[in-house]
Amino acid sequence: MRIVIGEDSALFREGLARLLADAGHEIAGLAVDAPSLMTTVAQTAPDLALIDIRMPPDHTDDGARAARRLRMQNPELGIVLLSQHVETRHSVELVATGRFGYLLKDRVLAVDQFLDALDRVAAGGSALDPEVVARLIGRQRADDRLAPLTPREREVLALMAEGCTNVGISRRLFLTERTVETHVGSILAKLGLLTNDEQHRRVLAVLAYLGGH
Repeated sequence: MRIVIGEDSALFREGLARLLADAGHEIAGLAVDAPSLMTTVAQTAPDLALIDIRMPPDHTDDGARAARRLRMQNPELGIVLLSQHVETRHSVELVATGRFGYLLKDRVLAVDQFLDALDRVAAGGSALDPEVVARLIGRQRADDRLAPLTPREREVLALMAEGCTNVGISRRLFLTERTVETHVGSILAKLGLLTNDEQHRRVLAVLAYLGGH
């Protein structure tokens, strides 16, 4: 796929570009701050944008704000936010749009998993870092809308939030795929997600999960 990288650290930016190029992807452009990121994406029309949350000029959440603007301009663009530390406030709004990932920079070192996450996002799915999901779990209230879920169902929903398929969940939890399907069906029913669109229901379930903190 064609990828734009928005990252102000030259070392990390160039290393990421080399890793992606070695994996067969085309680096459509590199940007060192939020304004140049917007321009580069507009000029190159990539499939995916990898964006550091904290970028110049303000070094606060410039990258995340640029990501929201990019999403409004191009709903089909895959967007993956990268961060040194967990910052959950950016997750919920963007994950609702699909084609979104939020990973800690350390995940790049697990190359196969990192590349798999990019593929999922580019294909229209999601990829949330396990530490982001864990932080959201820790902030949930006991009386939230997820209260009816069993501990196992919460585990399954957490992996859904990370972007795992039923097959991926079955491998992570050492369950049969049929058992996972049963848990997913129960989760969707308990959350009142009755639409016929299975993919849409999974997204709504994840949003309920992320919004339950």
